[in-house]
Amino acid sequence: MPAHAGAAIMKLAPKYEYPENLQPTRRKAIWLERITFAYLLSVVAVMYLVMGASQAMKAAWLEDSLSLIPPLSFLIAIRLVRRAPSKTFPFGFHRASTIAYLSSSLALFLMGAYLMYDSSMALLKQEKPTIPTSYIFGHPIWMGWIMIGVLVYSGLPAAILGRMKLPLARKLNDKALYADAAMNAADWQTAAAAIVGIIGIGFGLWWADAAAALFISFSIIKDGFSNLKDSGAQLLDRTPDPLGSDGNELRQALRERLQAIGWIDTADLRLREVGHLVFGEAFVTLTGSRPGDDQIAEAERTLRDADWRIGDVTLAIGHSSHSPQSDAGL
Repeated sequence: MPAHAGAAIMKLAPKYEYPENLQPTRRKAIWLERITFAYLLSVVAVMYLVMGASQAMKAAWLEDSLSLIPPLSFLIAIRLVRRAPSKTFPFGFHRASTIAYLSSSLALFLMGAYLMYDSSMALLKQEKPTIPTSYIFGHPIWMGWIMIGVLVYSGLPAAILGRMKLPLARKLNDKALYADAAMNAADWQTAAAAIVGIIGIGFGLWWADAAAALFISFSIIKDGFSNLKDSGAQLLDRTPDPLGSDGNELRQALRERLQAIGWIDTADLRLREVGHLVFGEAFVTLTGSRPGDDQIAEAERTLRDADWRIGDVTLAIGHSSHSPQSDAGL
């Protein structure tokens, strides 16, 4: 007899698809992220051509360059999460969205720290940037006006795209998309700060440019740190904190569903975030004899049907002392 004969078959998590009513939202999010990526590529290219020696323009260019990472990460992750679980990845690929969230957050935080250092050195060394005058079709034009026009182009469309993506991120419970949308929505602040720095150079205030870049770096570090903290907590299996809802309310709703089943006496749950979904275990005690496998499978299906964000919850049948009593989370 072969060595593997009679071996138990590994139970895989159910293959997940967004519910039918969220498919249009998913498609719209993908469409907007593709537009965002193409738009940001154009911003990065144009800004590189005109930034000159301005610290504020350099800071804005670097931030826009980093802004390419979140939409690209989202587009890759949203394809991965649809893959069916396998023996190698029995829980599926849902953490791909969390990895995308973490990578963009880390890049943002590190670049913000670099910009803070670079801008502080420029202030300490009293570097005095200049913005030259160029001739376009024979007419002298101060390049500062061109820079300001590019900054307006980098700020306003991004803010509009960000505000369009925020409600989609909440509906899809996708924190990588939410962080990207929030960054886009706040891009006008970066553009405004850089414009102030350029105007300051025009009035001979050499320090205004580096000060504007320093302000931008604080904004980048703040976004990077908050997103890094949240994505790290997800990887550490934090108690669910879904966008636009209360994780404790979700847990209570699932508990009530279980306790409504006739053969379950008491129930409690231990849940964790896995990408945009919630996985976990349900600890139940029985009113009588042990139920059949079909009844257990039906109870697990009942939990998955309670909320589209429930990826997989496994029933653990035992004594009430097994039930987790702590609500502690990060």
